Amino acid sequence: MRDLRVLFYETPENPYYSLAFEEALMYSVEKTNTPILRFWRHRNAVIIGYFQKAEEEVNMDYAREIGASIVRRFTGGGAVYHDLGCLLWTIATKGPGDGGVSYLYNFLLKGFVNALRKLGLDASVENVNDVIVSYGGRTYKVSGAAGSFRKDTYLLHGTLLISTNLETLSKILRVSRAKLADKKISDVKYRVVNISSLKEDVRYSDIVKAVIDSYSELLDANPYLDLPSAYELELARRLYEAKYSRPEWNLLRMPSRIFRVETDI
Repeated sequence: MRDLRVLFYETPENPYYSLAFEEALMYSVEKTNTPILRFWRHRNAVIIGYFQKAEEEVNMDYAREIGASIVRRFTGGGAVYHDLGCLLWTIATKGPGDGGVSYLYNFLLKGFVNALRKLGLDASVENVNDVIVSYGGRTYKVSGAAGSFRKDTYLLHGTLLISTNLETLSKILRVSRAKLADKKISDVKYRVVNISSLKEDVRYSDIVKAVIDSYSELLDANPYLDLPSAYELELARRLYEAKYSRPEWNLLRMPSRIFRVETDI
């Protein structure tokens, strides 16, 4: 049985560095072959997908008003709002060389869905990367996931709304009326829900344990707590300085190749 490194490593006040560390994890797994499960949070940030432009996805005036950081990640998907009531999770691992998108969303995402089921929630996947929960005859989104892969190395990360300020989420994200109409809802806050509203007795420690247990089972791996390696911290620093701290990366849709960093360190 292989090992599964579990990292509780976060920089809530600096989401720019936090996203740089995310990218560093993918290179780390590529080198070591050891899967990594990370738990992290941000205090007040909007994270947009690789293919998005901030001004199209974010209410920029409101973001400035509340002091929210805006960071572009290296994975696709849509814009999400993070506060300390939103738990972030990442699974990075080697997989089949021809697994592609299917391995990310049909296999790796099952680990997170199964974790919610361990907590007694009726969870499933909708629209490829949305995790929903059925409750009281309705369905609610509690998580969104995004991923990336290079050859046989995969990284999938996502959110979990535990006690997020949904009013702030609704105000800061720009969601097209066409998308809302397609989902038969009138505003973002009516599409999503905190799991604390569905299970009042849910505890952070229970959630974390369920996610660790679920991914240990999915990957047939032995979990152990670990700290970031020197390689991961140094590469994250380089990525932060060259890429994630720059407005050219975060606010414009400039390709990643412009911000190339040497990873063989």
